[in-house]
Amino acid sequence: MSSANAPLDPEQFRSYLRLLARMQLPPRLAPKVDTSDVVQQTLIQAYQGLAGFRGATSREMAGWLRQILANHLAHVVRDFGRQKRDAGRELPLAQVLDDSSARLEAWLAAEQSSPSDRAQRNDLLLRMADALESLPDEQREAVELHYYHGWTLAQIATHLNRTPPSVAGLVHRGVLRLRDKLGEAS
Repeated sequence: MSSANAPLDPEQFRSYLRLLARMQLPPRLAPKVDTSDVVQQTLIQAYQGLAGFRGATSREMAGWLRQILANHLAHVVRDFGRQKRDAGRELPLAQVLDDSSARLEAWLAAEQSSPSDRAQRNDLLLRMADALESLPDEQREAVELHYYHGWTLAQIATHLNRTPPSVAGLVHRGVLRLRDKLGEAS
């Protein structure tokens, strides 16, 4: 996190944005879309519009970047020609990203009220995204599908073409590595 006097840099949110993009990209599109490219486009647009950013906190920067990311993801999903669905039942992608961000925060800690607690939680959220990025791909995907998408081990096993016990091992090892990484950063 940046200090109170240092300007906010969108780059510090790269891992966070990549995590949100992976969480919201339909699994059927995951092999076809590189979330790093989507995040790169988001950051390019953010840097181009940085002079117009009116926020002052990392939380406001994260919200602004989520909006840009939502726009890019909406274009990507639309470009891949989604099947017709009941538009009345769909949520706007920006709302889904905000909900995902809220789920991430809830997963890290219970609701805290003081500004310093919120700043700590935001810092932990960014470190969590960085720690997830450092996991081997299958561990990261298993952890994300299980904890962020709520998939069962059997569903993840089918998706990854593995057995449920091997997926349980991936999730377990992933969580242990996350705890180690987050403990090191403290």
